[in-house]
Amino acid sequence: MLTLLRPVGILYLSSGLLVLAQFRGHFSPRMNQIFLTPSRMINRGVGLKVEGSSFTLDGSPFLIIAGTIHYFRVPREYWRDRLQKLKACGFNTVTTHIPWNLHEPRKGWFYFTANLDFVTFVAMASEAGLWVILCPGPYVGGDLDLGGLPSWLLRDPKMKLRTTYKGFTKAVNHYFDKIIPMIVQLQYAKGGPIIAVQVENEYGSYHQDKRYLKYIKKALVTRGIKVLLMTGDDGEALTRGHLTQALSTVHMRHIKKETYDTLFSLQGRSPILMMVYTARSLDGWGTAPHFADSHSEYFLALPFILFLLPTCSVKEEVREMFNASFSLNFYMFHGGTNFGFMGGSASLDNYLPMITSYDYGALLTENGEYTPEYFSYQDFFSFSLGIPKHPQPDSIPKATYKSVITPYYISLWDVMPYLEEPISSVKPICMEKLSVNQGSGQSSGYVLYETMIISGGLLTTKGHLQDRGQVFVDDIYIGILDHSTNHLTIPTKMVYKNNPTLRILVENQGRLAYGQNINKERKGLIGDIYLNNSPLRKFKIYSLDMKTKFLRRDLPNIWKPVVFKHQGPAFFLGILRMGNYPRDTFIKMEGWTKGVIFINGQNLGRYWNIGPQETLYLPGPWLRPGSNEIIVFEEFKPGLQIHFTNMSHLGY
Repeated sequence: MLTLLRPVGILYLSSGLLVLAQFRGHFSPRMNQIFLTPSRMINRGVGLKVEGSSFTLDGSPFLIIAGTIHYFRVPREYWRDRLQKLKACGFNTVTTHIPWNLHEPRKGWFYFTANLDFVTFVAMASEAGLWVILCPGPYVGGDLDLGGLPSWLLRDPKMKLRTTYKGFTKAVNHYFDKIIPMIVQLQYAKGGPIIAVQVENEYGSYHQDKRYLKYIKKALVTRGIKVLLMTGDDGEALTRGHLTQALSTVHMRHIKKETYDTLFSLQGRSPILMMVYTARSLDGWGTAPHFADSHSEYFLALPFILFLLPTCSVKEEVREMFNASFSLNFYMFHGGTNFGFMGGSASLDNYLPMITSYDYGALLTENGEYTPEYFSYQDFFSFSLGIPKHPQPDSIPKATYKSVITPYYISLWDVMPYLEEPISSVKPICMEKLSVNQGSGQSSGYVLYETMIISGGLLTTKGHLQDRGQVFVDDIYIGILDHSTNHLTIPTKMVYKNNPTLRILVENQGRLAYGQNINKERKGLIGDIYLNNSPLRKFKIYSLDMKTKFLRRDLPNIWKPVVFKHQGPAFFLGILRMGNYPRDTFIKMEGWTKGVIFINGQNLGRYWNIGPQETLYLPGPWLRPGSNEIIVFEEFKPGLQIHFTNMSHLGY
């Protein structure tokens, strides 16, 4: 029996636990939660509503037990599996975000098919018996490149993201005109599973324009969004991110007693929805993995959320939370993978590019395996809340394939004559302003800058190189320029002939996913670079976006047998052969240094020997019986073989 719903006091117990201490009213999840499913509610009345201090759905008390799954981080072939596992655990709602940058990667070019078919994902959720909370943005965060905003917005030098700046609102309106009609048809009143829509994301922490949230709300409502609207912020930003006639929900940052005082002052004794509960945080390349105790400051403030620690039992404190009738959204129930270049970066003490895995310590692993925590929650929901266990999908089989030798390679320098015509420019041009993709610039990957030099000396960036650049004189490696190293010495003796070429291969490692500085997140050479304090001039600039079209361009047969001593950026080719039933596996790039892996044209993401991530997830549906083409873009020194394992190694 779950005790609900009308808290009338907040107390600290001697143990330090913060609890809602007095209640009125009860309901049994056995009598309500079981029947409040999309398939059973044919005759729809009112949808999700706030009634005093409780949620109701079609007039019946309803507790939101949600988990986040990002459809774009999961192979489409596994959407149904992940949703069924969410339902089988005892959750009744799935939360997902819509990343604008993936759906409109080029201005005016929209994609809603294959892994970006969110309409089908939402329909599958309904078929699985799940309600949906949708977060359409335009900014969604989610540890994505630029928080899910398209990089082509930054072609405007005056751009002010997440404000009512006309250049931004014009782009948002065009985007919303495309996607909101698709969402409208999936709302509760139209027989769909969407019961709530979040207005933007954590705007109280950004808050650059007091008019902005009202604009977004109006943009949603006037286009037909009629379900419950929500905002989501951490404790200190709740007031700045609050909207009238929208429910303020809490994200788990710096939660303390004042958080609940603020909620009460904003909207009275409304239901409390913890919209972002998290077991741990994301990991960055070259750092130690983050474990759940990285959020210890939250636990000190609110110890009853200790149940989110990765233990094999649900602690007593979670019962107190549900007895206080909190609704929750578990971020992430299933994290998935930052395939390709979708991952963003963080700015803590310094710039931190995110690893490829988005495992996130979720209840399902990166490849959808059950964790001990999954079963702890399932048991808790069943025995303590009376939610029946649903049929549980079988685990997806994995395989360890025979190691693949990469017998052929092409150096980057050999490929260049077959690339698209380089852009000639007196000064460097940043990635976003390159004249590619019908004027939308380049969003991700690498850019190669070439210019002639007549002497050696001190090469200085003055902060104009974003994010990481390898420097060469002709094809001789000099060193690395990045956020922490802004100068290199070019030995005079290396400039041994007339007009040698200085080459700088710059990698975009991911734009900031959040924070006040997102307007500055242009990549490549964003300004002058200096040799002996003189700005270099006359560049040839090559776009190396590493997308499918780039890999599948017509090339003559210029693959060469691998020379073991080869060093420098190059493409390596290998063939993985298998039988009729491909299975999930993990690639282990032991002996390799840093780069990107493609399988049958699909970009699996980055690898880097500095860790902590040691394996890349390779979904079985992306393999095919027979031969599978593997292309590795290695930046430094290759390994001898590509290895496979049936276990993930993420450094923890």
